[in-house]
Amino acid sequence: MSWTNESARELASQFARRYGREPERIFRAPGRINLVGEHTDYNQGLVLPMGIALETLAAVAPRADRTVEVASLNRRSQWRFDLDAEPCARPTELRWTLYVEGMARVLDQQTPGLGRGADLLVHSTVPEGAGLSSSAALEIAVGAALLWAAGRRLPERELARAGQQAEHHYVGTRCGLMDQLTAVFARRGHALLIDCRTLEIEPVAWPREEPVGLAVCNSGVKHELASSAYNQRRAECERGVEILCRSDRIASLRDIEPNDWPRYETLLPEPIRRRCRHVVYENARVRSFVAAMRAADVEHMGRLLLASHASLRDDYEVSCAELDFLVEAAMNTPGVIGARMMGGGFGGSTINLVRRDAQERFVNAVTDAYRRAFGLTPEIHFVESADGVGEWG
Repeated sequence: MSWTNESARELASQFARRYGREPERIFRAPGRINLVGEHTDYNQGLVLPMGIALETLAAVAPRADRTVEVASLNRRSQWRFDLDAEPCARPTELRWTLYVEGMARVLDQQTPGLGRGADLLVHSTVPEGAGLSSSAALEIAVGAALLWAAGRRLPERELARAGQQAEHHYVGTRCGLMDQLTAVFARRGHALLIDCRTLEIEPVAWPREEPVGLAVCNSGVKHELASSAYNQRRAECERGVEILCRSDRIASLRDIEPNDWPRYETLLPEPIRRRCRHVVYENARVRSFVAAMRAADVEHMGRLLLASHASLRDDYEVSCAELDFLVEAAMNTPGVIGARMMGGGFGGSTINLVRRDAQERFVNAVTDAYRRAFGLTPEIHFVESADGVGEWG
């Protein structure tokens, strides 16, 4: 195949060195930011993510057997597995391959199944552990590549669900569906208003007439309790619904509006009360943020980011000292309109709404302050929107 992109040619060259043949296709899937709506997806709530131009690439060539071999340029490591054999343990440094093998096995279980294996070479510009959904980008890019190699097609929502199931059953993270849906359905120049109950997706245009941009500031830390605490928060929300459904017809926290919250909160013990309160009010913040985007009211968008951070810090308790500091340092910088932690928490990144004429000032001020406080240099990206999964190169 003739590759039109220099980066595609380099990936194809690396593939040929490893496998002794050219890849037949290269697929890509984006990372994502989440403007607002954190920890609402697995509560059947509302989220507002956006695909970004940091992405994962998967070069692929089909095999005649049922073996999948995958290598990573980022980690200089590889893994090989037989779809007809039982999954086996692997070294800690190969944990990333769980996402690949999980995706392959989930797809193989779906009718009509994959039928055949493939050689894969992946490369990603999505930072790991930064809350930018590197895992979903990997799952969806690999899933698209494997389906193509097997000559199979899958409805787009089912491809997203396959990624979610891979994380649930092979990685052990009970994630919602937001990340995978964004990797599939992202649209350049838009955020996606996703109803995680109905899976209805509505593109919402970014207010381009306003001279503002989005910066992701990676703290460079990921605390050990992140994964276990994520699952614990989900269980606490589920317990809250179990308690509330005894006295009312509450199927999920999505069924509670902020105006009704005072009559429900007294029924819940702490800390379940605060966990549920965050979800109820975060759903309302998503609706308000969409309205502010449509009105090009960037000041209100900034206030909503700050309110979301306060709720994640105090009610959901998934922030940490590094994230709180980055938000405070950002808000002490002229030209920054709003900021909050983003993602599962306990490390990762903040998202910042910054006036374009203040971008250099923001980078310098936040970098200097964070170095003095923690001895670390934050990784800062001014992100642009991107489309969802597709063929590349």
